[in-house]
Amino acid sequence: MARLKDKFLNEVAPAMMEKFGYKNVMQIPKVEKVVINMGVGEAVGNPKVLDAAVNDLTMIAGQRPVVTRAKKSIASFKIREGMPIGTKVTLRGERMYQFLDKLLNVSLPRVRDFRGVNPQAFDGRGNYTLGIKEQLIFPEIEYDKVDKIRGMDIVIVTTANSDEEARELLKLMGMPFSA
Repeated sequence: MARLKDKFLNEVAPAMMEKFGYKNVMQIPKVEKVVINMGVGEAVGNPKVLDAAVNDLTMIAGQRPVVTRAKKSIASFKIREGMPIGTKVTLRGERMYQFLDKLLNVSLPRVRDFRGVNPQAFDGRGNYTLGIKEQLIFPEIEYDKVDKIRGMDIVIVTTANSDEEARELLKLMGMPFSA
């Protein structure tokens, strides 16, 4: 299942060295971690909704997520400081490569009317953020057992110094950027 890691070592690294003129293999940008975040605003009124989100994220990531809590109280949203309002999981190493492989080759092609991901969603420091509208695109989620369709944010953190380096890294790894 380490196809993406092998692809990085055999194809991506030499292409990056050639394009950007790196003198050392250690200068090549790498994917450091992937953070999957699922905000569950309905958890304010119904705490059981959070359990379903944790189960979905556990199946998607293959790792138990942590529950995120509100940092500040916001009266208009009926949120108090410390209330559980979401869940997130950080993937590194082998699990990260397995998730990225599944995301690029199985899940993204299942998105309806998919024309590629936004090539402008970089943060200026080489990290890429991808928003997904529904968790149903992942093969582990069974349509009949879903209580509510939830979206999530996927942040791919790289060691790249610029957006251009990170864009080239992800493109060579197989990220389907739109034209």
